[in-house]
Amino acid sequence: MEWTRSETLGIANHACTQCHGLGLRGGRLSERQPCNCVLRAIFRICYEKFHQVSTQERRMSRVTLDGTGSQCRRVVWGRKDEEYIADFLAVAKRTLREDEHKIFRLHFLLGGTWRMCCDRLGIDKGTFFHAVYRIEERMGRVLREMKPYALYPLDEYFSGVRMDLREAKKAAATAPLAEVVEMPSIAARVSSAGVAGRPLEAPLKGTRRLSVLTHLHKSNRRAA
Repeated sequence: MEWTRSETLGIANHACTQCHGLGLRGGRLSERQPCNCVLRAIFRICYEKFHQVSTQERRMSRVTLDGTGSQCRRVVWGRKDEEYIADFLAVAKRTLREDEHKIFRLHFLLGGTWRMCCDRLGIDKGTFFHAVYRIEERMGRVLREMKPYALYPLDEYFSGVRMDLREAKKAAATAPLAEVVEMPSIAARVSSAGVAGRPLEAPLKGTRRLSVLTHLHKSNRRAA
């Protein structure tokens, strides 16, 4: 993907000595890359949202309806908060190395201080914080450049962005595998989780469930 100054200027560190608050490094437009301060800011924004949705009460979670694409004109229901938690953890597991994932699990998931992490992993303070910066920079890039649906910006993830299925496959095929993590599309999740290709449906409750069961019982009796 192509990074622009319009999306990096607002989250860049104005005291950064590398990008001088612009968020991009490099001379030519084609060679410009995001500064490390921008990547760390993206990770911290996504991590703050992850902490918010993972610690809130379950009754506050909402069910949303999403389209499965232009070729499959169906609407499926899902829980965006739970999906975001699963996607965030999956990105960390696929992107980080084994030693980095241990620090991520102890520090970011379990809330351990740098003293506890250093004692548990047998490393010094400088090594720990350098590893934390690398984790934030690496995951920040993947969270933004992930195809076909990135976790950042958050409003596009939770509000929904329509993308043609052919364009999504083309973007995932042309992107370097070492830089971009490809997550399963909504249609793939539905086909794998559904029964005989049918999408998942919300559980029925109350009188609606009773009427459906009564209708099925009468249909079986007529067929018999």
